[in-house]
Amino acid sequence: MQSDAIVIGAGTVGAAVAYGLARRGLSVLVLDGDDGDYRAARANFGLVWLQGKGMNMPAYQQLTRRSVDLWPEFDAELSALTGIDLQYEHDGGLAFCFGEDGFEQRRLHLQRLHNQLGSEDPDHEMLDRGTLEKLAPKVRFGADVSGASFGRRDGHANPLKLLAALHAGILRHGGVLRSHSAVDKIVPGTQGFTIEIQGGDRFSATRLVIAAGLGSATLAEQVGLHVPLRPQRGQVLVTERVDPLLPLPASGLRQTREGTLMIGATQEETGFNTTTTSEAAAHLGHKTVRLVPALAELTLVRHWAGLRVMTPDSYPVYVQSPTYPGAFVTLCHSGVTLASTHATVIPDAIIAGRLPSILDPFHHRRFDVPKAA
Repeated sequence: MQSDAIVIGAGTVGAAVAYGLARRGLSVLVLDGDDGDYRAARANFGLVWLQGKGMNMPAYQQLTRRSVDLWPEFDAELSALTGIDLQYEHDGGLAFCFGEDGFEQRRLHLQRLHNQLGSEDPDHEMLDRGTLEKLAPKVRFGADVSGASFGRRDGHANPLKLLAALHAGILRHGGVLRSHSAVDKIVPGTQGFTIEIQGGDRFSATRLVIAAGLGSATLAEQVGLHVPLRPQRGQVLVTERVDPLLPLPASGLRQTREGTLMIGATQEETGFNTTTTSEAAAHLGHKTVRLVPALAELTLVRHWAGLRVMTPDSYPVYVQSPTYPGAFVTLCHSGVTLASTHATVIPDAIIAGRLPSILDPFHHRRFDVPKAA
C-alpha cells in the first residue's frame, strides 16, 4: 500500500497531525498499536492551558499562546465535520494559592514568565481571596486559600472526545486508520520509506511522521535521530457527579460537562509503572480537601494512572531527519493544548518539507551538550 504520508501513532499528537495532513488532501495511513500500549491520551487532564507554561523557554510560551488562540476555530471545524462535541470551554482558568507566601510566589513566577516574553501583554491577573469568592460563589474555600491566578486564555475540553473526533476526521477526509499494527522496521529508500509491521505487512510513503509517544525514541533511531525520552507517571482521581460547582477549570481540579470532578495530577518518576497507589490518592485527596473542605463528602468513582512523554527539559521535540529527509518526529506531553498547532502548523511543514523557524528551538540538538569531565 502506497500513501503520501504514514503517521506512526494514533494518540492525540499523531491523530492531530494525520488529521491535518488528510484535511489538506494527502492520502494518509495511520499505524497504531494495541490496547496494551502506553497511551498518554488516556490520562490527559483535558486542560487547554497557557498560564505558567514555558519558564526559560519563551518559544514554548509563544507556541502555546498560538495554539490556544487557534483552538476556537479548530474546535468549530472539527465538531462540525464529525458531529462530536469536544466540550470545549474557554472562559479562563485558575491556579489556586495557599497562604500569602504561596500567593506571592505565584505572582513572581508569572511575572518572570511575562518578562521573558518582553513586550507581550500579560495573559493573567492575580485574584485575592475576596475576588475569588465572588467569581466562585458556590464554593466555600478552605481557610488557607489566599487567592488564585486567573489565565484569560485558558480553558478545557474532553480529551477522549477530542481523540474520537480526530480519528473520525481522519476517516472523513479519506485517511486510513489501522490498529494492531505495531511497527517493527523503518526502511528509508530513494523514493521515501517502507514500513514493516508485526506480522510482516509492508506499507510505503514519501513522508513519515513518528508520533508514537514513548515508543518514538526507538523508531527515531531508525531514521538517524537520537531523541531522549522518559516516562513520568501521573495519577488522577474522579468523583461522583455533582451539581455545577466550579465555574472555571483549575490546575489540578476541574468539573467536567457531566458533573464529575477531576482531581490531579501527580508527577512521579517511576519508569513504565502504570499502577495506581494509595499514597497518591491520599496526597491528591488531602490537597483537594484543603482547597474545598466540602469535597471530602464526595465518593470517588475512578482512580487511574498514565504516562507522560517527557524530554530532558520537558518541552516538545519537532525535527526532520537530516539523514533521511521526509521523516519527522513530533512529540510532546501537552497533546490537548497543542492539538490545534499539530493539526495546522506541523502538517504545513511536512508538506513543505521543512519546519518553520518558529520551531527551531524544539530541535533535538538542544540536548547534545557534552558532559563536563
